[in-house]
Amino acid sequence: MGAKGAETRQRMIEATRHSIERQGYFGTGLNQILTESGTPRGSLYFHFPGGKDELVAAAVGQTSGLIDAALDAADFTDPAGAVSGLITLLGERLEASGWENGCPVATVALEVAGTNDAVQQACAQVYARWTEALRVILRTAGYRDADDLAVSLLALVEGALLLARTHRSRDPLDRAARVARALL
Repeated sequence: MGAKGAETRQRMIEATRHSIERQGYFGTGLNQILTESGTPRGSLYFHFPGGKDELVAAAVGQTSGLIDAALDAADFTDPAGAVSGLITLLGERLEASGWENGCPVATVALEVAGTNDAVQQACAQVYARWTEALRVILRTAGYRDADDLAVSLLALVEGALLLARTHRSRDPLDRAARVARALL
């Protein structure tokens, strides 16, 4: 695939990523993606022969970059600071978006993980990456229960994002950050 093809593919992924995070899987239509990305319909099936599911799976995989980068940059000697920093980053992003950009994976996972294998696998891979990154941070800091704690912290962050988005308030995130600090 040439540079132009790669650019077209990336525009479709970005349009999908933007839409699924705000509107979910079912609220995102192919016509909307094509319009927002400025690409012709033929490009969709050329780049994503599996159609919407393949495109959404690719978008889910790329949308995790924000959290991946935050976890990669975390101070491994301060797990509480790393989790609090992640919560702060996501809270700022959520509030700046008018309470529309919550977790880049959760909206889709909640809708289709039970019924769509391709999208479920993409969501599971992202969550596994985040859990592993947290586990490594915790293990490096000396926590013996790092596996359980990593899953619990990710669940805490995800739940706080959902509540913050629902209440349109940073309060659930602030509370989650305090609990994370208490746990760690």
